[in-house]
Amino acid sequence: MSIPVLSFFNNKGGVGKTSLAYHLAWMFGEQGKRILAIDLDPQANLTAAFLDEDRLEDLWEDNPDQPNTIFRCIQPLLEVGDIQIAERIKITREISLIAGDLALSGFEDELSNQWPASMGDQNLVRPFKVLTAFWQVMQQAAEAHDADLILVDVGPNLGAINRSALIASDFVVIPLGVDLFSLQGLRNLGPMLRSWRTLWKKRVDNWTTPTIALPKGLMTPIGYLAQQHGVRLSRPVKAYDRWLNRMPLEYRQSVLGKKVSKAPAVAADPECLALLKHYHSLAPMAMEARKPLFLLRSADGAIGAHSYAVQDAYKDFQKLAKNVLERISMAQTA
Repeated sequence: MSIPVLSFFNNKGGVGKTSLAYHLAWMFGEQGKRILAIDLDPQANLTAAFLDEDRLEDLWEDNPDQPNTIFRCIQPLLEVGDIQIAERIKITREISLIAGDLALSGFEDELSNQWPASMGDQNLVRPFKVLTAFWQVMQQAAEAHDADLILVDVGPNLGAINRSALIASDFVVIPLGVDLFSLQGLRNLGPMLRSWRTLWKKRVDNWTTPTIALPKGLMTPIGYLAQQHGVRLSRPVKAYDRWLNRMPLEYRQSVLGKKVSKAPAVAADPECLALLKHYHSLAPMAMEARKPLFLLRSADGAIGAHSYAVQDAYKDFQKLAKNVLERISMAQTA
C-alpha cells in the first residue's frame, strides 16, 4: 500500500502555500507523525525555508553528482538511465526532506512530451516512468523514512510539472488569499483538477498490463483555507468580507463541481479548514531563527506580547493539523 500524499496547490501565487506546507510539516511532527516533505516547486522555496544558505550551497554546488535533490533523482530519465533513490535530508527525527532544485524546470518539456505518448499502443514503460517519476521517488523515500504522510509543495501554475505532482497526490488542500484573484484562481483550478483526474484514468486504463506501480491520481480536495486575513474584534475587516464570504459557494461550484446556489458562511463552512492570521512581526522573527513561528522562544526574541502570539499560533496550527488529518481519514473511509 502506498503512503498517502497531500499537496498544497493553487495556481495563484502569494497565498502562503509554502509557509503552510512548512508549518504543517512541523506541527504534524509535533503530534508524532512521521513526515516526508518534498519540494516540487522549481523555485525551491520550501527547501530554503528548511535549510540555511550554507547547507543550500553544499546541496546545490558542492555535491552536484549526488541524488540529493528531486531533479537529480529523476535527471537520468532525460537520457537512458533510471530513477535514483533520493538522499533524504533529516530535519528532525520525525521530518525528512527531499530538496527542491532550480534545475527542475528542465524536466517540464520531457513531461509534456510523454503525456501524449502515454496514450499510444507501443511500449508504455518509459512514458509512465517519466510521468510518475515524482511519485516513485517520494514513495521510495517515504518508505525508507517510515513516513505516515507525504507533504508536497508545488509552484503556482498549471504546467506539466504540477500535473505530474498532482497525479502523485491523493489529497489536495487549497490555500487562498482573501481577494478577487483567489476566487478567479478557484475557477481555473477546480476544472483543471477534474480534467487531470479524468485524463490520468484514461492513461492508466490504456496500459492494460502495467509493469510498474502507478499512483491513482485521486487529487481529492479536502478543503480550503484563507491566510493573511485582517482581523478586527475577532471578525474579518470589512474590506475582506466581500471576498471571504464568496469562497464557500465558489469552492463548491468550481472545485467540488456541485450545482448549488447557496453555501454556509465561512465561519460555519465544514470545507473551510482554517482562517489563519498573518502573525505579522512573528514572521521575520521565525525566518531569522529558521523555525516555525509557533516554536519561537524568548531566546529568539519572542517576549512580551510576542510570546502570547506564539501560543496563539501553536493553537491555530494544532487545530488546523487535526482538521487536515480528520479530513484525510474521512476521505480514506468514504
